Amino acid sequence: MKKFITIAIFFAATITSYSQSLGYQDLGILFSQNDENGSARFTAMSGAFGALGGDVSAMSINPAGIAIFKNSSFSGTFNSRNSDIIADYYGKSLTTQNQFFNLSHAGAVLVFDSAYNSEWNKFAIGFNYRITKDFSNNFLAQGNSGVATFRDSPLDNSVPAIDFNIADEQRFSNNYNGEISELNIAFSSVHQKKLYVGLGLNFYDLNFSQQTLLTEFNSDVNGNELDVDLYQENITTGTGFSANAGFIYKAHPNFRFGLAYQTPTWYSEILQDTNFNQDNDIDIGETTFYQGSQDLTEYNEWQYISYSLKTPSKLTASAAFIFGKDGLISFDYINKGYQNMKLSNGVFNDENQFYQNELRNTHSYNVGTEWRLDRFSVRGGYKFEQSPDILALDSDNLKGYSLGAGYNFGSFKLDFSYTDNNKTSPYNFYPGFNVNPAELQLDNKTITATVTLNL
Repeated sequence: MKKFITIAIFFAATITSYSQSLGYQDLGILFSQNDENGSARFTAMSGAFGALGGDVSAMSINPAGIAIFKNSSFSGTFNSRNSDIIADYYGKSLTTQNQFFNLSHAGAVLVFDSAYNSEWNKFAIGFNYRITKDFSNNFLAQGNSGVATFRDSPLDNSVPAIDFNIADEQRFSNNYNGEISELNIAFSSVHQKKLYVGLGLNFYDLNFSQQTLLTEFNSDVNGNELDVDLYQENITTGTGFSANAGFIYKAHPNFRFGLAYQTPTWYSEILQDTNFNQDNDIDIGETTFYQGSQDLTEYNEWQYISYSLKTPSKLTASAAFIFGKDGLISFDYINKGYQNMKLSNGVFNDENQFYQNELRNTHSYNVGTEWRLDRFSVRGGYKFEQSPDILALDSDNLKGYSLGAGYNFGSFKLDFSYTDNNKTSPYNFYPGFNVNPAELQLDNKTITATVTLNL
């Protein structure tokens, strides 16, 4: 049996949406999403803090909430995330499990009582660092679509050339790394002990990388084999800015409501480094083959691309019922304008048209509760986040629940939480071909621990 083993390096130099890596329209959505990381109290109640405040992490939702603090405080948070991804591809299922640790949040609020006889009786300033989006993850997919996309070998000198038109198997590995970190600076004040108003400034640091390897095993009617590897890598960095403002009103000692608006995040310059083949005559979708014995590093170069991104704005309406010192129930409704996303400083007509025609403004909500037994507190929550894709399945919407507990020692507090979020998502590593995407089932379980010091 005659066997051809070749290695193919394919790098989409300027339009990554034609390759197995995420395209610009997918990256724009990915960079617009939020993991809702924060303190253990915040995550235990599924982030439903728009009308509550009183937690450092709440300033990312409604900056008015930091003036609810009675005294200055500092808190820091570590979390451990267990990720399970099941990839189903043409009847074969593979499960990838990973565990990640990080410092997900650290922040402080400084509270100042007014020294003057004024209706504005308290002022607070807050600083908070958090990981807005943790990209770290990977998965494997394997199966046989029955479609052979690489049917010719440049090492074949036969006349006529061998047609490797029988698909034997496809394997795909995908690896994400990086994060979006966020620094919040918030200002808040209280009018007549009822109206809390706040303004926040948010600064983002984006670091993302993706490495993909697509392996295709093909053969012909005589048993000749063609094994092809397609590798692609890109590294993306950038900085962004947004602002948010909001209010909380105590309509009754047992009821308060709030409203907050966050502007789009403007990434004025995102730099993307994509390695590609040295042969500048290669068009998008073509592949250059090299013999397996060759050192491929000499053929790899990097192309540097820059562009700008505007992510969706966000509107949060909140309400909370306070039952004295016994407990509370809170609710947040969130609307995000995905249709207003925009890529610029490049030719992105197709991508921007996709945002307008194929995405929707999403409706999401978080519900949280907390009950106190002297110094001990128990908490729970539920969240629902709608997928921005108009054609999304119900299972593509993120759903999750949370549990937690904490103890107040007086000068400091210890809080813990457990969250479980899950959704499904397709991943198409054969765009442009009549091949079904891999269907991914994603499940993230996170344990969070926070230490809070009262200053």
